[in-house]
Amino acid sequence: MRRWLERFSRVEKATTLRRLSPLIAFAALFLLGVGPARGQSLRGSEASVNRTRQKAYDHDFTFLTTSAQVRRFADAGYLVRVRPNRDYALHEVSFPYARPEVAIFIQRLGSQYRRACGERLVVTSLTRPVTRQPRNASSLSVHPTGMAVDLRKSRSWTCRRWLESTLLHLEKAGVLEATRERTPSHYHVAVFPRQYGEYVANLLSDARSGDRVANSVRYTVRN
Repeated sequence: MRRWLERFSRVEKATTLRRLSPLIAFAALFLLGVGPARGQSLRGSEASVNRTRQKAYDHDFTFLTTSAQVRRFADAGYLVRVRPNRDYALHEVSFPYARPEVAIFIQRLGSQYRRACGERLVVTSLTRPVTRQPRNASSLSVHPTGMAVDLRKSRSWTCRRWLESTLLHLEKAGVLEATRERTPSHYHVAVFPRQYGEYVANLLSDARSGDRVANSVRYTVRN
């Protein structure tokens, strides 16, 4: 009887350890800091909104109040016109202007998006002055600064998956904050102009360095 109980105890312990091992592994990763990174979610949060607002202050951006102010900033070159092309469309965008780096973000994302899933990216909002904000807009919205863009949520699961994965990647790189909004359903993206500009510059620099390396290893064998 005693031997049977000891054998049962060993089996029970082994089974318990097998069941607990995934939890133990997860706890170890969490304690080591290997778990999910901060901000790696499109659910949005108060902290995310505050970070975005602080970035607007860090850039010393003006929160435009009226339509006339938007036009003045566009005339002065602080905002640029965003024009649709074969990669992205504008749908009911009242003020098709954005910070220059945001326009670059849309161009690059639109090109990649169309190649990835075969449809155009749809922009539904860009710069919005305070007096033209919708009723459900947050009082902390950075749309009045020109650093935000809203993107339509595609009906295609493949396109949604690609876009969300890309936005999370860029959020992890520290160049934007993205939120999946539900009313109405869309993606709200606040681009950090200085950080995004540096990010793209580094990508282009790496690409040029790669070209130079590729050219340097070409040679001709002669007798």
